[in-house]
Amino acid sequence: MSTTYQRILVGVDDSPDALLAFQYAVQQAKKDAAELVIVSVLEDDQMNVYQALNKDYVHGERDALIQHLKTYQHQAQAAGVTDVQIMTATGEPGETIVKTVIPDVQPDILIIGSLAKHGITKHFGSQAAYMAKYAPISVLVIR
Repeated sequence: MSTTYQRILVGVDDSPDALLAFQYAVQQAKKDAAELVIVSVLEDDQMNVYQALNKDYVHGERDALIQHLKTYQHQAQAAGVTDVQIMTATGEPGETIVKTVIPDVQPDILIIGSLAKHGITKHFGSQAAYMAKYAPISVLVIR
């Protein structure tokens, strides 16, 4: 059975598994002539209370993240994907992608890496497990 996707959502955080997920998503989007939406979540639990309250700090972090996502966008376009969007969100990555990003983007599939980049959760892949369990769409977890 061959499935063709119209809109693919890929989560990136610069971990090796997320980079593999990005590469897979690019190839799938190119094959299907699908729209590719690249998302990264600014984790507010990694900010201290003073940083979180400082609008300039949060704005600067978001601007830096957007600039970084543009490099992913350019890579996807250079690989031949014609419709590439980027977006950021703030919060806990798994929950934010499932509860906010997916309803906004309405993708056919979510492609993610199995391990997180930061913290103890990287060893357990709890964000990937959460998204695989609760996402209302198919989730492809890349190792």
